[in-house]
Amino acid sequence: MNNFKRIFSFLVPYKKYAYLNIFFNVLYALFSTLSFMSLIPMMQVLFDQTKRNTVEPVYTGLGGIKTFAENYISYFITNATDTYGVGYTLSVMVALIISIFLLKNLSDYLAMFFITFLRNGVLRDMRNAMYKKTIELPLAFFSEKRKGDVIARISADVNEVQSSFLSILELIVKEPLTIIFTIAAMLSISVDLTLFVFIFIPVSGYVISLIGKQLKRKSTEAQEEQGIFLSTIEETLGGLKVVKGYNSESYFNTIFSSSTQRFFKLSNSIGNRQNLASPTSEFMGIMVIAILLWYGGNMVLIEKTLNGASFIAYMGLAYNILTPAKSISKASYSVKRGNAAAERVLEILDQQNPITSKNGAIVKTSFEEAITIKNINFKYEDEIVLKDFSLNVKKGQTVALVGQSGSGKSTIANLLTRFYDVNDGSIAIDGENIKDFNLQSLRGLMGLVTQDSILFNDTIRANIALGKQNATDDEIIEALKIANAYEFVNELPLGINTNVGDSGNKLSGGQKQRLSIARAVLKNPPIMILDEATSALDTESEKFVQVALENMMQNRTSIVIAHRLSTIQKADTIIVMQKGRIVEQGTHEQLIALNGTYNKLVTLQSFE
Repeated sequence: MNNFKRIFSFLVPYKKYAYLNIFFNVLYALFSTLSFMSLIPMMQVLFDQTKRNTVEPVYTGLGGIKTFAENYISYFITNATDTYGVGYTLSVMVALIISIFLLKNLSDYLAMFFITFLRNGVLRDMRNAMYKKTIELPLAFFSEKRKGDVIARISADVNEVQSSFLSILELIVKEPLTIIFTIAAMLSISVDLTLFVFIFIPVSGYVISLIGKQLKRKSTEAQEEQGIFLSTIEETLGGLKVVKGYNSESYFNTIFSSSTQRFFKLSNSIGNRQNLASPTSEFMGIMVIAILLWYGGNMVLIEKTLNGASFIAYMGLAYNILTPAKSISKASYSVKRGNAAAERVLEILDQQNPITSKNGAIVKTSFEEAITIKNINFKYEDEIVLKDFSLNVKKGQTVALVGQSGSGKSTIANLLTRFYDVNDGSIAIDGENIKDFNLQSLRGLMGLVTQDSILFNDTIRANIALGKQNATDDEIIEALKIANAYEFVNELPLGINTNVGDSGNKLSGGQKQRLSIARAVLKNPPIMILDEATSALDTESEKFVQVALENMMQNRTSIVIAHRLSTIQKADTIIVMQKGRIVEQGTHEQLIALNGTYNKLVTLQSFE
């Protein structure tokens, strides 16, 4: 239950709804018991078994409340029957029963009415917290997790936790109180008969607990399997061209159907265990009622120690215990499922984010002097990527990083933006370690254009304005012109209000990349990082994008990670990397003259 205690923190904003739910559940339990107790005087009137009482009783305190109630009811029935006749008395009894049942059902509705606000509020807040945490976590976290699994936790697992709240409130308030009030009423009628009920409840609870064993483990497995097939869906839709192009539909169908088959088996196992609880508890209840009928029948017919009206009401009360007992057994299973889901939700919420702004972080709004990378080492898990790497980039310079794939070029971009933190050494801007900066202000200094031109399923305007939400249309159009994108955008039916489709799939690769550049231009940062911004483009698109990049880099400090060397010949400094180290550096002409690694790369690309 520790998981639920922690999840209960989401209840705090809705505690008034919880209190109202508890209040009406108490009333429901009370009226549920009274609805059966009210049958006794009515049946006594029907069978003319009412004890005559012409003296109005006097209330003497809680200790004698049972005697007072019995005497007052018999006095009222005697007086009403003598004055108005038995028909009037019967009508009053029926009206009383209807009123009690009405109040019982009204209380039940109001309890459910208020719990709805609580449940849906908790669902919303948990989803928001999960999403907020998800987008705050470092990139390293998602290199180890399936996207589909994270989606399953935010959707299905949060929903499972939310639905378990109702079960817990029933478990601790509504159903137990119904049982307690009912047993109190049963004790007031017959202590001997009630002893059978006390035997039934613990035996039933024990049997149900045996049925519920392993339910939490199987629920966890089912939720993990749901994450797997959601990941398969996400990956398949993302790579649909490859799937179709390689005629791999049957392969992915097999993967998906295997996952859903495992989920099918787990769901059957979980469902069958849950379904067994209700008939088991009901059967045990009927067994006890059968014994009560035999024993109570003796008390009524042979021993004459219990009147018939009280015995019929008692049997109704005994059966009244069965419904909450079944509900408790179902709720206990729901709690087990919710507990498994809560563990998966809390795993995300409790995830430590090592890349955050520390207390008293520097808020930096301008770049004045230089970026200094000093003796840094970095590795992804066990793979060493950068070794004793140092670099100084002065304001206004364009520095290019080149080298073979895996040499560590893109890692520099990831470290500058603090998507990852260095293992050793330091990165400083204007002499201040970037770890001392407020994270948002650090990234506010930088514009990032990557090889993958990432666009969202929204308008061109919304995609470009990500870095400047309050941008005017004129500012967006100016950014598009600098990015060499205004001409094709202007030809679209809705211009900047055109939706680009999922991942920008309505546009060509070159068009998408130019919109990514326009986004960086509109942000207008002093430092620009270009991570192989033209490597995925054809020659014609590359020319358009290259012009856009040159426009954007004017009067800025730029770090260009390049695969195509033709795009960086004008750089102030070219850094040649190999296996995480700098092997050469200088201008294009200086490096050609060295006739070393850079010259070999240029020669190879020329042949290509």
